[in-house]
Amino acid sequence: MKKIPLVNLHKYVAGDERERAEFVAEIGDAFRQIGFVVVKNHGIPKKLVDRFYALSEAFFALPEEVKRKYEVPGLAGQRGYTSFGREHAKGFEKPDLKEFFQIGQEIEDDDPIKSEYPDNVFVEEVPDFVPTGIALYRVFELTGGKLLRAIAEYLGLERDYFDAKIHHGNSILRSIYYPPITEEPDSAIRAEQHEDINLITLLVGASAGGLQVQNQSGEWIEAMPAEDEIVINAGDMLQRLTNNFLPSTTHRVVNPPRERWHEPRLSIPFFLHPRSEMDLSCLPQCVTEESPLQYEPITAGAYLDERLREIGLKG
Repeated sequence: MKKIPLVNLHKYVAGDERERAEFVAEIGDAFRQIGFVVVKNHGIPKKLVDRFYALSEAFFALPEEVKRKYEVPGLAGQRGYTSFGREHAKGFEKPDLKEFFQIGQEIEDDDPIKSEYPDNVFVEEVPDFVPTGIALYRVFELTGGKLLRAIAEYLGLERDYFDAKIHHGNSILRSIYYPPITEEPDSAIRAEQHEDINLITLLVGASAGGLQVQNQSGEWIEAMPAEDEIVINAGDMLQRLTNNFLPSTTHRVVNPPRERWHEPRLSIPFFLHPRSEMDLSCLPQCVTEESPLQYEPITAGAYLDERLREIGLKG
């Protein structure tokens, strides 16, 4: 594939039986062939996205000593601020050229899973930043749930297979800031090639280009959705669940040309995770003579813990 396919979520949400079946085939085939898809009519309000971008910019413009007040030791970066140079891609020692802020799940009922989640970190200097992020988080959850229903159908599962597994899941909304490059990078790019940990990632358009996706031929393809589109990709948990039937595609964020080093980059991915107890054992229908079992059983929580250690966020 030389281009990331474009699909229309409205076909699945409001279409007839034929349109719904078409959408299921389109998103499933795209995930099979390249692991990425661009989605239009996704239901995420532009006004809310723009507001969160503006508040993110306000937060990252704060002095370093102020931002560090919101970096909480022991949370492995899962809530609040993570300073520049802390995270690196799996298999790479050089840290990525980025800093970020993470917002997590808010439990408003008596679900016992609440005890697993740390509190969100609120920013005194930009008081609307985290509340706006929580509102955006909720919308991402809804859209992500619809996409996973289509993926479940593609896999021959019941449409609601993922519903209970992602209810109050350990999803993360991350605001990532790549500051201007002021000197020759030491063998590092803004985000080295990697695969995401979670089930699926939903990414609203970044403030600048740089996202590249590796196709099955090893070529790097630019991923720059239009203003009203979002990028979706499969993560390692989905790859593991499907015994590599739906691959988690390698991607990266490259540095801009030298004449544009002064331009920062901001992006807002939503990493959709299930509840920690979800069993990631490979689905029986994905294990065949041609595709023998590739992974040992593990829960989502144990797998996340393992990966956070590999990327340097957890000791």
